[in-house]
Amino acid sequence: MEQNQLNAIIRQRIDENGRITFADYMTACLYEPGLGYYTSPGRKVGVQGDFYTSITVHAAFGRVIARELAAMWRSMGQPADFTLMEVGAGHGRLACDILDFLQEREPECYASSRLMLVEKEPSLVAAQQELLAGHAARLLWTGHAETAQDSRFSGVIYSNELLDAMPVHRVLMTPDGLKEIYVTRDGEQLKEQLDVPSTPVIGEYLARYGMPLLPGQEAEVSLAALSWFEAVASRLQQGFILTVDYGYPKEELYAPQRKLGTLLCYHQHRVEDNPYQRLGEQDITTHVNFSALMERGEELGLTTVWFGEQCRFLLAAGMVNEFEAIESSGLPETEKLKRRLTLKRLIMPQGGMGDTFRVLVQSKGVKQPDLGCLRGIGA
Repeated sequence: MEQNQLNAIIRQRIDENGRITFADYMTACLYEPGLGYYTSPGRKVGVQGDFYTSITVHAAFGRVIARELAAMWRSMGQPADFTLMEVGAGHGRLACDILDFLQEREPECYASSRLMLVEKEPSLVAAQQELLAGHAARLLWTGHAETAQDSRFSGVIYSNELLDAMPVHRVLMTPDGLKEIYVTRDGEQLKEQLDVPSTPVIGEYLARYGMPLLPGQEAEVSLAALSWFEAVASRLQQGFILTVDYGYPKEELYAPQRKLGTLLCYHQHRVEDNPYQRLGEQDITTHVNFSALMERGEELGLTTVWFGEQCRFLLAAGMVNEFEAIESSGLPETEKLKRRLTLKRLIMPQGGMGDTFRVLVQSKGVKQPDLGCLRGIGA
């Protein structure tokens, strides 16, 4: 019923205002209040959801992130007021793994920290409160990370698989120049329509943060992700932005061989390529343009500290310690093997998550940060 309701809302908007951009369509499918994929109740990740994330694979992912957060705190001079902001906090699993580690292993950092959770799905706040009940004194909630521009803070803004789900404009290079892909309707069916871009900013984005497209090549332009990034970067007075997501630098993202762009849909652990079915019931994602974040970040006073594959980041930042903890434990050998194999999913390339995901660390106002990822694997 919800899918039919969302479909009717989108068709009504087209009837009243004409065709809509794919960005507007994607916004409705993912974030329409109460009906969008991310704003309606229901489990989205894990066995019962539509896809896995690094968080759902093993708590070691959160513990390694926590090690780097503590290193960031020390690199900032161990401030007494250290704000962590997790954007797209979901059920709170990553936050819980991070705070559990800090409380146990980095008590001084934990005592200085407060964690701000940002999540658009209202029902998840209750789930976060339940899971994080033991850390209640360190928590606060907000609906939008990019609002309250006058509320600047020092600390770390971090996210895991957030920007890939932000709305994108879809474009196609034709012999007549760049065209945008719009969404319209033919009777009861939604269909695509080509026309000039809805805003000149799309072409400006590609000229600045993209690569020349060949005739017949499709691509995505995430103005929303860049706008969000600019807003949260302005809130950060001093500290770091840590972004984990799947994506590429612009040379790979807009490579000629990527003729159909990167848009994909996920439903019950199956990969789909049709965004016009199961409205509000399937995830719609695109790969992140990390070059845009790095280049715009430099203009906003951020320094690129580290960028690379998740496997290299995790191994350098503390995953080796997680393997060592398994080996030194009193667990039966069969359980040790099971846990080692689980951890390998986070770092293995070609089928694992190790090279699918990239990690970007940026700093503002921090001189010579001493982070695990900078020391190299095994250091």
